[in-house]
Amino acid sequence: MITGMRNKQRGAELVEFAITAMLLFLLLFGTIEFSVALFDKATITNAGREGARTGILFRPEPRNLDTEDTIIRERIEAYAEDYLISLGGPAEMEIDIQRTLSAVGTFGVGEELTVTVTYPYQFLIVPGFIAGMGGGINLSSTTVMRAE
Repeated sequence: MITGMRNKQRGAELVEFAITAMLLFLLLFGTIEFSVALFDKATITNAGREGARTGILFRPEPRNLDTEDTIIRERIEAYAEDYLISLGGPAEMEIDIQRTLSAVGTFGVGEELTVTVTYPYQFLIVPGFIAGMGGGINLSSTTVMRAE
């Protein structure tokens, strides 16, 4: 009678492990994914700060704002390339640069520079479980600094 009970229980541990392991791995990979997304958010925030800091530095007149915008974009892209976790190649970011100009239309001491960086984060590990979100989210950062 005891032998018959053991035969009926054979494989029960394997089924229980399969159910709990699936939940454990989902929790583990979800934690890793959230950590990577949080790190990328901090990275684009820092990239925006680096770009804004580059843009507000004192430069003698006449200032060429188009050239400065190019320098700001290059600084942001370089920072993101160095630190952003993106397994799909180089990061495709949207960078928006806006300035408040003085009454005479120049950008000088005391005027504000606003840098907005938007990065479409694609899930690295668990994209199949996030089907309702389209496989990614937009991470965005806005930095406002006054010119020196």
